Amino acid sequence: MNFFLEQSINYAQQKSYLDDLYRIYPTIPNGIRELDETIWARVETAYNSKDYTSLITNLLDLELFPVKDSYVAYLKRDRSSIERNPRTVSRLASEILSMDLQKLYEKCSLPKETNRQIGPMFKNWIENEDFGIPKQTLQEFSDSKIDAILVGSDREMKKYATEHLNYNHEKGLDFLARINKKYIIGEAKFLSDFGGHQNAQFNDAIATIESNANAIKIAILDGVLYISGKNKMYKDITETHKDCNIMSALLLKNFLYTL
Repeated sequence: MNFFLEQSINYAQQKSYLDDLYRIYPTIPNGIRELDETIWARVETAYNSKDYTSLITNLLDLELFPVKDSYVAYLKRDRSSIERNPRTVSRLASEILSMDLQKLYEKCSLPKETNRQIGPMFKNWIENEDFGIPKQTLQEFSDSKIDAILVGSDREMKKYATEHLNYNHEKGLDFLARINKKYIIGEAKFLSDFGGHQNAQFNDAIATIESNANAIKIAILDGVLYISGKNKMYKDITETHKDCNIMSALLLKNFLYTL
């Protein structure tokens, strides 16, 4: 088994794994969302006058629509469809009008789900953690050959890896570094549970390490995958992918210093 994968499993199963991981993924619930007062005033007016079209149109202008419905994303992306689909608008508006204004406000201002917050946390940690390695912007990284960690967006990392490392995976990257003239690319995931979306996240990270990029490929994975059992993730990392560079973010610095 890959040394750092084995160490990650041991860390998760024998040490204060979650306590230490909280430094990287501090999943602190956000406060309520701030609603735009102008938009909310229009929502109130439409609500009180039972103007279905105006109500739906203005609620779509808020960050969070108050009801979960499969058709909302379509209406949000194609506003002209609101006029063409009065029955859908009426159905949604009727559901919204069944709650009072206070409840409607609460629904629109709910905090972001924890899973939606996790994405930027790894990159924030990379940017602020002392790795003892210089950190560079895309331009600086492109213009130099020294050891460095690229600090940038998923898109910037993908751009560099596509142009210089033959990376052809459609997803962006979470990590890109150059150590001793070797390039390292990786995708980071916090897998909070088994099944569904989490399996898809796991597969995304595996696809990165199976890509043909001219680099050392790593999957920086944390969460339930290190729990011993019959679950698919644990079976995958201890059998199918046991020789791959899979590791906890907590061991990333150690890994870089072996290169």
